[in-house]
Amino acid sequence: MRVAVKIELSSEQRQQLEAAARSRTLALRIVERARIVLLAAQGLQNDQIARQLSMSRFKVSRWRQRYACHGFAGLEKDAPRPGRTPSMGPQRVEHIVRLTTQEKPPGATHWSTRTLAAAVGVSPSTVRRVWRAHGLKPHRLRTFKVSNDPAFAEKLEEIVGLYLNPPEHAVVLASDEKSQIQALDRTQPGLPLKRGRLQTMTHDYKRNGTTTLFAALNTLNGRVIGRCMDRHTHREWLRFLKLLEAQTPADQQLHVIADNYATHKHPKVQRWLQRHPRVHMHFTPTSASWLNMVERFFRDLSSQRIRRGIFHNVQELTAAIEAYIACHNEEPKPFIWTAKASDILEKVKRSRAALHKLQSV
Repeated sequence: MRVAVKIELSSEQRQQLEAAARSRTLALRIVERARIVLLAAQGLQNDQIARQLSMSRFKVSRWRQRYACHGFAGLEKDAPRPGRTPSMGPQRVEHIVRLTTQEKPPGATHWSTRTLAAAVGVSPSTVRRVWRAHGLKPHRLRTFKVSNDPAFAEKLEEIVGLYLNPPEHAVVLASDEKSQIQALDRTQPGLPLKRGRLQTMTHDYKRNGTTTLFAALNTLNGRVIGRCMDRHTHREWLRFLKLLEAQTPADQQLHVIADNYATHKHPKVQRWLQRHPRVHMHFTPTSASWLNMVERFFRDLSSQRIRRGIFHNVQELTAAIEAYIACHNEEPKPFIWTAKASDILEKVKRSRAALHKLQSV
């Protein structure tokens, strides 16, 4: 007949076990094991402890024996368990990852879970688990454009410097044109938003003309100066520059940030700038219009007012844009630029190095 291990506790051991048995922060399994040992120290047998704590006597015997051999540390650590044998070996996992990242399926640009599962001989859910474990999303694509402007660093530091450390007694305006804004009408009326149903809108539309928005964002206070015009040639750009000069204090220098669109550098524009020395132009690097802060305002305008709008003519579209700008200027909030020029430049350098490595392969 097997005899249960006798448990004898010192005062320190008893205090430790009693604290664990009363604890509300320790894991429940630790609390339960401490109670087993305390009852065993009182001289109770395994059957008696099992009935009192509503558990099997095998469980009581296991933790009684574990405490006798390893002390309180034996209660805190579970024995290693073998677990289920993996249904797929590491070689097949590597094969799935290699096919996903280095090869393409016949007649397609990327793998789906079903096409790759058929090619490898596993279930689509298995492919999905491997992709999730390795952070693979072949169904998604991210676009990019790295500027090749030889003066990228100088222009970057100049513009970011205007954002982070603008000159005193000067106004900094991030300006650009949002061209070809379409006045779209839907072919059928949609249903309004209601509980349990999304707002509906037909996918097809009727074009009722276009307009171009010239806008300048004050980087200090967030106010926007905007004007809709029919075209976006150098004539319209020159009219907009005159508007900016008229609506800004005459005793302050005016720094205008713009992209490299040809109309911004037209000879007539250059001659006008020479006659108005308080207006200073700053051009973003080529293929880097994301440096222009007004693009953030254009994004908000598109998502909040234009994309879901219904316009029967250009006049309605122009009125909606002007109303949005007026509403924005009632409580303007500046967009805060946080990226440092050095951080952006380092990222561009890494991107160029990666592109050079790919082109040399």
